[in-house]
Amino acid sequence: MNVIESMKQSVIVPVVVIENAKDAIPAAEALLAGGINVMEITLRTGTALESIRNVAQNCPDMIAGAGTVLNVQQAKDAVNAGAKFIVSPGFDEETVQWCIDNNISVTPGCVTPTEIMAARRLGLRILKFFPASIYGGLKAITNLAAPFTDIQFIPTGGVSAGNIAEFVSSPAVFAVGGSWICKKADITEGNFDKITQLCKEARTQAGVQGSNQ
Repeated sequence: MNVIESMKQSVIVPVVVIENAKDAIPAAEALLAGGINVMEITLRTGTALESIRNVAQNCPDMIAGAGTVLNVQQAKDAVNAGAKFIVSPGFDEETVQWCIDNNISVTPGCVTPTEIMAARRLGLRILKFFPASIYGGLKAITNLAAPFTDIQFIPTGGVSAGNIAEFVSSPAVFAVGGSWICKKADITEGNFDKITQLCKEARTQAGVQGSNQ
């Protein structure tokens, strides 16, 4: 199963912030137990690259990617650490082009028609919509999807257990991103059973049953 298929079947792309690299493997295992086999480890901490490397080397069933990627060098470092996909909060053409040239899945954040057209011109059809709650949420996505009929979005920022069903019911939504199922505090405190349970609940709320492995 490739990256895009995993995102689609997982429904939720967990946005994971890891403070201690030793927690990366149990976090990945907790997500897997909850039916999710893709995780976006953000480059917001000094241990992010080591965390990606730990998951890539020790959790073959988990597809680990890097989030909060702001430039080409960060993308290169993440891929060298084992990242299988790149997520950016915004659209940086140089970074996107490097990923395309190196056959790395990339989902940049695009919230305006101009950004969407720029990404589309490079061949992308699945884009991050961030922060979704600030830029109009599902209503904005629905309106943007009208002229861009071949584009789907991964809304992140504002998606929760309370509204995931509404988001995933839209044909314009490919999957959703979120941190509520794998909170930094739960990782730090070792609440991995809770993470697994939250994953199962979120997938049920999204209308998904069974495992994604």
